Amino acid sequence: QVQLVESGGGLVQAGGSLRLACAASGRTSSSYGMGWFRQAPGKEREFVAAMRSGGYTYYADSVKGRFTISRDNVKNTMYLQMNSLKPEDTALYYCSVKVRLGTYYSEGPYDYWGQGTQVTISS
Repeated sequence: QVQLVESGGGLVQAGGSLRLACAASGRTSSSYGMGWFRQAPGKEREFVAAMRSGGYTYYADSVKGRFTISRDNVKNTMYLQMNSLKPEDTALYYCSVKVRLGTYYSEGPYDYWGQGTQVTISS
Protein backbone atom coordinates (compact mmCIF):
# COMPACT_ATOMS: atom_id res chain seq x y z
CA GLN A 1 0.00 0.00 0.00
CA VAL A 2 1.18 3.52 -0.79
CA GLN A 3 0.24 6.73 0.99
CA LEU A 4 0.87 10.15 -0.48
CA VAL A 5 0.77 13.50 1.31
CA GLU A 6 0.98 16.74 -0.66
CA SER A 7 2.05 20.05 0.84
CA GLY A 8 3.32 23.47 -0.14
CA GLY A 9 0.24 25.04 -1.65
CA GLY A 10 -0.87 28.56 -0.87
CA LEU A 11 -1.97 31.93 -2.15
CA VAL A 12 0.53 33.91 -4.21
CA GLN A 13 0.37 36.75 -6.70
CA ALA A 14 0.75 36.20 -10.42
CA GLY A 15 4.41 35.93 -11.33
CA GLY A 16 5.30 34.35 -8.02
CA SER A 17 6.60 30.90 -7.18
CA LEU A 18 5.65 27.91 -5.06
CA ARG A 19 7.23 24.53 -4.43
CA LEU A 20 4.93 21.61 -3.85
CA ALA A 21 6.06 18.44 -2.13
CA CYS A 22 4.65 14.92 -2.24
CA ALA A 23 5.85 12.64 0.55
CA ALA A 24 5.37 8.97 -0.24
CA SER A 25 5.32 6.01 2.10
CA GLY A 26 5.12 2.40 1.02
CA ARG A 27 6.42 0.59 -2.05
CA THR A 28 6.85 3.18 -4.78
CA SER A 29 10.15 1.72 -6.01
CA SER A 30 8.36 -0.86 -8.16
CA SER A 31 6.26 1.78 -9.94
CA TYR A 32 6.83 3.27 -13.40
CA GLY A 33 7.13 6.73 -11.92
CA MET A 34 5.10 9.50 -10.30
CA GLY A 35 3.16 12.46 -11.51
CA TRP A 36 1.38 15.68 -10.63
CA PHE A 37 -2.16 16.45 -11.69
CA ARG A 38 -4.45 19.39 -10.96
CA GLN A 39 -8.14 20.10 -10.90
CA ALA A 40 -9.65 23.55 -11.16
CA PRO A 41 -13.24 24.24 -10.05
CA GLY A 42 -15.72 22.97 -12.60
CA LYS A 43 -13.04 21.27 -14.67
CA GLU A 44 -11.71 17.75 -15.03
CA ARG A 45 -8.45 16.74 -13.43
CA GLU A 46 -5.56 17.30 -15.85
CA PHE A 47 -1.97 16.20 -16.19
CA VAL A 48 0.75 18.63 -15.09
CA ALA A 49 4.08 16.78 -14.94
CA ALA A 50 5.55 13.33 -14.41
CA MET A 51 8.88 11.65 -13.85
CA ARG A 52 9.75 8.13 -14.93
CA SER A 53 11.50 5.88 -12.46
CA GLY A 54 14.66 6.42 -14.53
CA GLY A 55 14.39 10.19 -14.26
CA TYR A 56 12.95 11.21 -17.64
CA THR A 57 10.39 13.98 -17.27
CA TYR A 58 7.14 14.93 -18.98
CA TYR A 59 5.28 18.24 -18.87
CA ALA A 60 1.97 19.59 -20.03
CA ASP A 61 2.41 22.28 -22.68
CA SER A 62 0.74 24.81 -20.41
CA VAL A 63 3.48 24.52 -17.77
CA LYS A 64 6.54 23.70 -19.86
CA GLY A 65 9.37 26.10 -19.11
CA ARG A 66 7.73 27.29 -15.88
CA PHE A 67 7.39 24.13 -13.77
CA THR A 68 10.09 21.63 -12.84
CA ILE A 69 9.49 18.18 -11.38
CA SER A 70 12.16 16.54 -9.25
CA ARG A 71 12.53 13.94 -6.54
CA ASP A 72 14.64 13.09 -3.55
CA ASN A 73 14.96 9.30 -3.38
CA VAL A 74 16.45 9.41 0.12
CA LYS A 75 13.44 11.28 1.45
CA ASN A 76 11.05 9.43 -0.90
CA THR A 77 9.61 12.82 -1.82
CA MET A 78 8.67 14.33 -5.16
CA TYR A 79 8.63 18.08 -5.78
CA LEU A 80 7.05 20.49 -8.22
CA GLN A 81 8.79 23.84 -8.49
CA MET A 82 6.33 26.30 -9.99
CA ASN A 83 7.61 29.65 -11.28
CA SER A 84 5.98 32.50 -13.19
CA LEU A 85 2.62 31.44 -11.84
CA LYS A 86 -0.55 32.56 -13.60
CA PRO A 87 -4.16 32.83 -12.39
CA GLU A 88 -5.01 29.88 -14.64
CA ASP A 89 -2.67 27.71 -12.55
CA THR A 90 -5.18 27.97 -9.69
CA ALA A 91 -6.28 24.44 -8.81
CA LEU A 92 -6.09 21.61 -6.32
CA TYR A 93 -2.82 19.81 -7.04
CA TYR A 94 -2.49 16.05 -6.55
CA CYS A 95 0.39 13.63 -6.79
CA SER A 96 -0.01 10.02 -7.84
CA VAL A 97 1.95 6.88 -8.60
CA LYS A 98 2.04 5.35 -12.09
CA VAL A 99 1.44 1.65 -11.54
CA ARG A 100 0.40 0.45 -15.02
CA LEU A 101 1.77 0.58 -18.54
CA GLY A 102 0.46 3.42 -20.64
CA THR A 103 0.84 7.09 -21.27
CA TYR A 104 2.27 9.35 -18.60
CA TYR A 105 -0.07 12.13 -19.73
CA SER A 106 -3.40 10.82 -18.44
CA GLU A 107 -4.49 9.48 -15.08
CA GLY A 108 -5.59 6.03 -16.27
CA PRO A 109 -2.28 4.28 -15.52
CA TYR A 110 -2.00 6.00 -12.12
CA ASP A 111 -3.19 4.82 -8.72
CA TYR A 112 -2.89 6.05 -5.14
CA TRP A 113 -3.82 9.70 -4.78
CA GLY A 114 -3.08 12.16 -2.03
CA GLN A 115 -5.61 14.58 -0.57
CA GLY A 116 -4.30 17.44 -2.69
CA THR A 117 -2.86 20.85 -1.89
CA GLN A 118 -4.61 24.05 -2.95
CA VAL A 119 -2.78 26.55 -5.14
CA THR A 120 -4.43 29.93 -5.65
CA ILE A 121 -2.89 32.60 -7.86
CA SER A 122 -4.23 36.14 -7.63
CA SER A 123 -4.03 38.54 -10.55
